[in-house]
Amino acid sequence: MTTNLAPEADWDLAPNVLEGARELRLSPEQCDLDYWITNVAQGTLTGLVNGHRPDAVTPDYMLKPGPLRDALLFEFSFRSIAEDKAARAITSLVQNAPDVKSMEFYATQLIDEARHAQAFRAHMVEVGVPEAELDEVIEEYAGEHQRNVLDPLEEFGLTVMNGPHAFVSGVAVLTILVEGVLAPTGELSEHKWKIVDPAAASVERGAGIDEIRHLTVGSEIVKRHLERDPSLKEHLTDVVRRGNELWTKLPVLAVLQRREQLFQEGIQQIADVIGDHEIWAGRRLLDTTPDERIATALQWSAETQITRLAYMGMGE
Repeated sequence: MTTNLAPEADWDLAPNVLEGARELRLSPEQCDLDYWITNVAQGTLTGLVNGHRPDAVTPDYMLKPGPLRDALLFEFSFRSIAEDKAARAITSLVQNAPDVKSMEFYATQLIDEARHAQAFRAHMVEVGVPEAELDEVIEEYAGEHQRNVLDPLEEFGLTVMNGPHAFVSGVAVLTILVEGVLAPTGELSEHKWKIVDPAAASVERGAGIDEIRHLTVGSEIVKRHLERDPSLKEHLTDVVRRGNELWTKLPVLAVLQRREQLFQEGIQQIADVIGDHEIWAGRRLLDTTPDERIATALQWSAETQITRLAYMGMGE
């Protein structure tokens, strides 16, 4: 990896999402355009192929029809749509940024999210989806869940970003209700795909390195706005409350259950490959259940949100 790289951008040294969310402190001044060019474009991304390390290879069994391939296509279809929507929404933050450094940071995050969407799609091609049929396959696997989950979230976010205190409200939605919820599920995906499909896990690792930066800088921006104008707290608390209420009404659990059930069926078919591999310390992947993995992802999301809210000054 490139020397003199910021540790949080180094593929081998960067913490995982949960550690980064708890411990890392970054600002828009630190993560401006020069930072991104040096540490991300010329650092994190160096040598990647389709969003993953070149030594991360997809096993032949992932190319064959079956529940494991379906689980991957289901997950990466959903993730590609989510990242695409995030990139488009961030244009509002670029437009409304109150200073140059914040504008530069969100311009780089826009590129990051577009790259993530591209990497998820590229890996779908690697497992045998013809590039000309990508849109059709993504619709097949995730179209219903886009309309039931992602579209309502997008509508809520865009409403907030066009309402009172548009910039900081948009940052809060993105940091707390989108990145803060979805990034930990990506963390779990990296762990579960690590031995099953190393290339998929590597794509998740690359996205996770970026999400740490997005979470920490977004938190710092909200924190500063609240310090300058404490009266914003009531408004931002209401935004977070309404966003969390929306999450509880959406069929998110159905998305996770379908994904994890397919994955469960698939790993039973390659139990000899997985062996004693642990998804996290002390827990064999083969011994986990869909419900356990879902509960763990939701717990990680809750912990990340609590940590970020406390740092921003909205802990209560």
